[in-house]
Amino acid sequence: MEYVKLNNGIEMPLISFGVYQIPKEDTKRCVLDAIKSGYRGIDTAQSYFNESEVGDAIVECGVPREELFITTKVWIDHYGYEECKASVEESLRKLKTDYLDLCLLHQPFSDYYGAYRALEELYAEGKIKAIGVSNFYPDRLTDICMFDRKVIPAVNQVEVNPYNAQWFAQENMEKHGVKMEAWAPFGEGRNNLFTNETLVSIGKKYNKSSAQVVLRWLIQRGVIVACKSTHIERMQENINVFDFELTEEDMNSIKTLDTSNSLFFSHNDPNMVEWFDKIVKERRVNEDCRKENKKW
Repeated sequence: MEYVKLNNGIEMPLISFGVYQIPKEDTKRCVLDAIKSGYRGIDTAQSYFNESEVGDAIVECGVPREELFITTKVWIDHYGYEECKASVEESLRKLKTDYLDLCLLHQPFSDYYGAYRALEELYAEGKIKAIGVSNFYPDRLTDICMFDRKVIPAVNQVEVNPYNAQWFAQENMEKHGVKMEAWAPFGEGRNNLFTNETLVSIGKKYNKSSAQVVLRWLIQRGVIVACKSTHIERMQENINVFDFELTEEDMNSIKTLDTSNSLFFSHNDPNMVEWFDKIVKERRVNEDCRKENKKW
């Protein structure tokens, strides 16, 4: 595994294993498989509702805690200073660790100013090694960087893939010393990404898959990656990208695939803001019901 140095000197793995949409009953097994495959970064979130299972894997994996890089994210309804601080303490409990390597604000809505102040305080206390944001568009990222911040975000995790390359966003992040991290680097296979002729053709030159080409393209751009699979063979494939290098011609060919449009949603769409709130509240109700049934 190769690492990148964040703006506070902390080193972060270039590829982390993401657990978004992995069912609770599969999460521990998948995280253990990922760590066994060589991953040292694990990316979760409060809104994934599987922090406890990630914590079980952290405890059982046999790898010293200091060799792991654990990221979680604070959900919108835990924003504001007091609520955010309490929620991070709860995440620490669920993850069965006394510190986080990276903690992000998950969405650019509600009282993210108050929440960010809480992260800054927890950072000063040593409970978080690095802090940052997720899904903050250039204007919102500049806002959080410019106005009365004690700590500049170390990372901004956003959608990045060949069809939504985010060149301007990356330029703006680099201006402020913030590292870009990609979620959905494969776009969940949308628009036939895995069979795209350009990616497949480049992959054949190096005996690599189109997915490996995408990961290599991101890494050579200086982008950190969070990627997911529930299959250990694919986990191993995704991490096996440090033994080849794309040419400038390869990089430029992939650049032509960019449409500058999200494959998922726009955070500027009011309907999507309402959807974010609705979907997580529904999941939280389902989680509470599951706990009650378990008690009975």
